[in-house]
Amino acid sequence: MIQFYKKRDFGTFISDSFNFFKLYGKNYFKNYILINGLLLILMVTVVIFGYKELFSQIFGSNLGGETYYFEQYFSDNSGMLITVGILTFLLFMILMIVNYLYPVFYLKRIAQGAEKIKTDEILNDFKSNAGRIGKLCLGMIFIVTPAVLFVVGFSYILIFIIIGFFLILLLYPTIFNFTTFLMYDYFNSNRGFWESLSYALRSQFSYPNGSEKSPYWKYWGSAFVMFIIIYMITSIFTFIPMIFFYGSLLTSTPDGNFEQNPFTGAAGILFFVFYGVSMLISFFLSNLMYVNAGLMYYDSRTDLHQKVELAEIDTIGINE
Repeated sequence: MIQFYKKRDFGTFISDSFNFFKLYGKNYFKNYILINGLLLILMVTVVIFGYKELFSQIFGSNLGGETYYFEQYFSDNSGMLITVGILTFLLFMILMIVNYLYPVFYLKRIAQGAEKIKTDEILNDFKSNAGRIGKLCLGMIFIVTPAVLFVVGFSYILIFIIIGFFLILLLYPTIFNFTTFLMYDYFNSNRGFWESLSYALRSQFSYPNGSEKSPYWKYWGSAFVMFIIIYMITSIFTFIPMIFFYGSLLTSTPDGNFEQNPFTGAAGILFFVFYGVSMLISFFLSNLMYVNAGLMYYDSRTDLHQKVELAEIDTIGINE
């Protein structure tokens, strides 16, 4: 059994994240698939068939010099494309909410002493917190996202003087930790959105008591390592379809025109199937990052460490 409310160092975050899935992985992913499976299948289906059609039209419009073909296609099917776009956006939003909050609710129950979690318990957590989830979504969309886009955009501008590159390396793991801490704290404490937002930001740089060494670098390093691990695994599945894609592009006539649209036929379907699989794997692997961030959050809650330790001592005394 993993102890959640305790201090960890950089290496322990990584090892305990993997240990978590050794202990709870079967139950965790069983519930994850039951809750999130249909949404994932619908999203991958949209990517495989919807984007295949869209990219086929974009490339097809350049074949034979038909420069206005895509504009005509969009004009003739604008209603369908807008409807599909809205449905895709809503589906993606629901998927993101479930994907982000499932680890939060699961780890909260495990940290409270549960050993096996039932699907109904997690679904009840979503239902009972519906109001707070709505407030969190509004805060993320209208407050957190604009601020993040401004900071990231400013960092990209600074790339021209090199320092921006290093800022981006620092920012992405920090932003991920900050937003994930916000969600964990909002559902693991009695704080409101603004209080959790403040805590999520402050806890990246210092512990609540303010007298200990800043945890920033171990938090940043742990998130960065997880990003690299997941990127390397998913890259394998994105590299394969790119080989097929560029192979199709190299098949051209002497005058430089493509013999066929690379997104049509079996090759096109295979291309998007691999990307669909890559998307599925990314969603599953992202749980490693969320659990890792959860361990960081519990590390930051030093106000609860001693209470948990005392409770465990009392339990040992009762058992004896």
